[in-house]
Amino acid sequence: MKVCVLTLGCRVNQSESSVIEGTLKENGITIVDLKEKPDICVVNTCTVTAKSDYNSRQLIKKAAKAGAKVIVTGCYSHLRNDEVRSIPGVIELVDNTRKYEIVNIITGKENDLVFSHFSRSRPHLKVQDGCNFRCTYCSVPLARGKSTSVPLDEILKRVKTIEAAGYNEVVLTGVHLGSYGKDLADKSSLKHLLKYILKSSCIKRIRLSSLEINEVDDELIELLQDIRLCSHVHLPLQSGSDKILQLMKRNYTLSEFSSKVHLILSKVDNISIGSDIIVGFPGEGDEEFRNTYNFLNSFPFSYLHIFPFSPRPATEAGKMMDRVQNNIIKNRLDILIELSRAKKRAYLQKQLHSVLDVIIEEKSNDGYAIGTSGNYIKVSMPFDNAIKGSIVFVRTLRASDNLLEGFITP
Repeated sequence: MKVCVLTLGCRVNQSESSVIEGTLKENGITIVDLKEKPDICVVNTCTVTAKSDYNSRQLIKKAAKAGAKVIVTGCYSHLRNDEVRSIPGVIELVDNTRKYEIVNIITGKENDLVFSHFSRSRPHLKVQDGCNFRCTYCSVPLARGKSTSVPLDEILKRVKTIEAAGYNEVVLTGVHLGSYGKDLADKSSLKHLLKYILKSSCIKRIRLSSLEINEVDDELIELLQDIRLCSHVHLPLQSGSDKILQLMKRNYTLSEFSSKVHLILSKVDNISIGSDIIVGFPGEGDEEFRNTYNFLNSFPFSYLHIFPFSPRPATEAGKMMDRVQNNIIKNRLDILIELSRAKKRAYLQKQLHSVLDVIIEEKSNDGYAIGTSGNYIKVSMPFDNAIKGSIVFVRTLRASDNLLEGFITP
């Protein structure tokens, strides 16, 4: 049997799809691309924006058109199951709470999940799901439910399996990663989890995905100084206006965000700090946008992810009346995207003539390899004998818009 797994959206979705793929492989199923005429296609959907909904629908239709039997899961299908069922070719819809049961549906038997087969050189490992926050723009808690954590011992077991399979980095991910452990009987925490992994495993690099600024305290900053934790953290800001942050129910002020980030920068050498920004949230006038631009322009982010506001059904922001016109959103989006590019270029320039630890992720036909550094930079280097997943040390020589070029040092 040939199966194709198509994934949209966040690292949690990517992690779940990887486990589905790996477990299917362990059961003798061949994983193929859509163009290779699979018997079954699994589409793991996303609903974070209206564009995500559209892309999910298009991907489902594309899979059905290819002749595959289509199994649909993910946040879009969870919230819009009637829409998904109306698409010709969909044979089964599996909600988020049963996502891993897709393996059993395909194989026709019960299966233990497998955490040793990943297509990526840096596997994403889901340690937490769901969210107890209710940011006014976000529908993900409606699709994912309340925060739930994978028990400590189970995470360690999975990390050790990933390590034994030859991977040198694991990316710990969750819908609300910073809330890890609060729902467990022993009231654990992300900090406890990190200490447990550092003490009980030998995996060389541990990376954290997105964290909320209020969840970064002195103890976590101290942990980020450990050589095995990647010098990289993603801290969503969403707006540079206190008024808009309050409307979003983000639970921090610009001053609090700024103070914490500068503390991180003062304690962790050469750390990369990225962020998310929503443009055109209801109530964002010229003054609020100007405040956002000025804050971002003066702030030491190494990269930014810029998104236009997308009203989500059943959210508070989706019902707000003070909407920003689409043409204004587009203009503001263009301005911040260019600022983001400038931030990225400036951070890359700061890394020139330094030595970075890089995990090889792919090899081109012209004898070059590309990988990701501990501080989250794409690096290209000549390397005829590139081994995917290996760690090399690269001295950087040149910078382009999106990556650094260099050579491997002994």
